[in-house]
Amino acid sequence: MRSRTMPSSAKMLRIGLVLDDSLDSPDGVQQYVLAIGEWLRSQGHEVIYLAGETSRTDIKGLYSLSRNIRVKSNGNYLTIPLPTSKSKLRAFLNQQKLDILHVQTPYSPFMGGQLVKVAADTTAVIGTFHILPNSRSISFGTHLLGLLSQRSLKRFDKMLSVSPVAAVFAKQSFGVSSTVLPNVIDYARFKKAKPLAKYDDGKLTVLFLGRLVPRKGCLLLLQAIDLLLKNNSELPDFRVVICGKGQLQASLEQFVDKAGLSKIVEFTGYVSEEDKPAYYASADISVFPSSGGESFGIVLLEAMANGRSAVLAGDNAGYRSVMDGQPDLLFNPKSVAQLAQKLQEYLVNAPERQQMAAWGSKYTENFDVNIVGEKLLSIYREALHKRNKL
Repeated sequence: MRSRTMPSSAKMLRIGLVLDDSLDSPDGVQQYVLAIGEWLRSQGHEVIYLAGETSRTDIKGLYSLSRNIRVKSNGNYLTIPLPTSKSKLRAFLNQQKLDILHVQTPYSPFMGGQLVKVAADTTAVIGTFHILPNSRSISFGTHLLGLLSQRSLKRFDKMLSVSPVAAVFAKQSFGVSSTVLPNVIDYARFKKAKPLAKYDDGKLTVLFLGRLVPRKGCLLLLQAIDLLLKNNSELPDFRVVICGKGQLQASLEQFVDKAGLSKIVEFTGYVSEEDKPAYYASADISVFPSSGGESFGIVLLEAMANGRSAVLAGDNAGYRSVMDGQPDLLFNPKSVAQLAQKLQEYLVNAPERQQMAAWGSKYTENFDVNIVGEKLLSIYREALHKRNKL
């Protein structure tokens, strides 16, 4: 990660990043929190992580402030905190003496909401709204949570959203106006990654990386591959690499066997954060067929950054906001035929594939944590200035 020298007159800040879910999961919000925290530390600021029940011991400055229960929400499993002692949270914040409390939103009234309420008057409170629902029940639940959070929402100095569609939903559900500041990636880490040797053999690689759950659409990709092979004999030699784990793994493997795709489809299982860049660098086409529930699409940026892979994305609101510059890379996430057609186009047409890969690499520079981080830091300082802290 690139580091920039801060002016000697700039006050170093003490920042608390709040996520009342666990930091054990590698999902998008967790990635955002850790990436922002790492960058802020690289600039000389003090950062602590205030999370729900978390078992990780490898994160410096991590405080687990609640007991959590595991629930299913928006097509994912997450944890939500049980009621936490308000007096203990107040004593904790009094000890920490934070300049900034940055809360990932929506938050639970049992932990995140309590932290906001007991924050010192001199602490600027910033929120980042991350969610876009994929069902009416989740939308209703978020609206209800917004009603329960009205008192604590008045304490925020600034609300951000990771995308325009998240900002719209923040207004609808929480009644708050927000500024769009996108999710981030460590651009250099993905840009400089090299392909894995086992895939660097001249054969084209189609990559899926994500949880093997219905919403992420891996089955649609496999069905499109099956249709493509049945209808086309003039295709270049290619493989399909499925990275991830989840409840559908056994049924997906069974589909591959029955369809006779075992010779070209490989299941890698879970891929660590450390290994992800190499897998993206090994792909010629990366496919993300998520049907919805995406407020952003950080996986699209990660896949594009290296400059080797053309990225095809399901046409849902969050992915659409990320791929705004290239709508032709979107496909109907319920249409096997449309995805098969897109795959054929990019497998056969090497110049077009390479052109889209080059566009993606250049485009994703805008989401580098060094660029977005500087904007976030300016927002922190402006909020503190308004509170007469600086």
